[in-house]
Amino acid sequence: MAARIPSFTQFLSSYDPGLLPARDLGTLAGSDTAADVLKNLPHATTIVAATCERGVVMAGDRRATMGNMIAKRDVEKVFRADEYSAIAIAGVASIGLEFIRLFGVELEHYEKMEGRTLSLEGKANRLGKMIRDNLMLAMQGLAMIPLFVGYDEDRGAGRIFSYDVAGGPSEEQRFHSIGSGSIFAKSALKKFYTDDMSVNDAVLACVQALYDAADDDSATGGPDLTRRIFPVIATITDDGFHRLTDAESADYAQQVVDGRMRSPDGPSAPLLTAS
Repeated sequence: MAARIPSFTQFLSSYDPGLLPARDLGTLAGSDTAADVLKNLPHATTIVAATCERGVVMAGDRRATMGNMIAKRDVEKVFRADEYSAIAIAGVASIGLEFIRLFGVELEHYEKMEGRTLSLEGKANRLGKMIRDNLMLAMQGLAMIPLFVGYDEDRGAGRIFSYDVAGGPSEEQRFHSIGSGSIFAKSALKKFYTDDMSVNDAVLACVQALYDAADDDSATGGPDLTRRIFPVIATITDDGFHRLTDAESADYAQQVVDGRMRSPDGPSAPLLTAS
């Protein structure tokens, strides 16, 4: 501690590398006999995010799959990173959840050591370094990809950062989605998204996109009205991080389900004719 290392992961790797996530799985991941085990680890699926008038909205479905089986129906994939940012995961759920907890500690550790918070881009880059450190495990079947969003206090706007498996961050404009149902969710957001939409409209657009993803991707779970399981939704604005309550998420999900009862393919975007 006397060295005042601002990175908690760097400090931990020098103090006790075995405490870092998944270090004890390296031997397992590299063995031929473990191939079936790795293939059937629970995987988190679809996450969506969209910028809005005062920040950014992130939402995730609740299903985790294990091969062609449903491993868990109510898993949470969207988490608070700090006061003005959030992180979500797709991929091997156990690895992702460990990284999310470690990333939160990383941000807190930096603030305590330096007496100030990282910029939003600094947080995104720090997360990329952590993903890159997991590259060898990812190449052996333990891949985990996060989506990082936050409110940039300097710009006064919400921002979205995606990553490749090697940890390279890319800033996404307007909206983005990751996970098995992302191709369907992004297609839906192209239809529903408008610039400078309100927070409420952005939340509704994200829930619509998750519904479309669940409609075409078996690994993505839609709203479960019987079990009362609804998407996890978070808003990050100039007021900070706010996770919607289950009742609030249920209200948005019910709006979408009611609309789909009338129009199964969802609302249509107006067509503009050339003048």
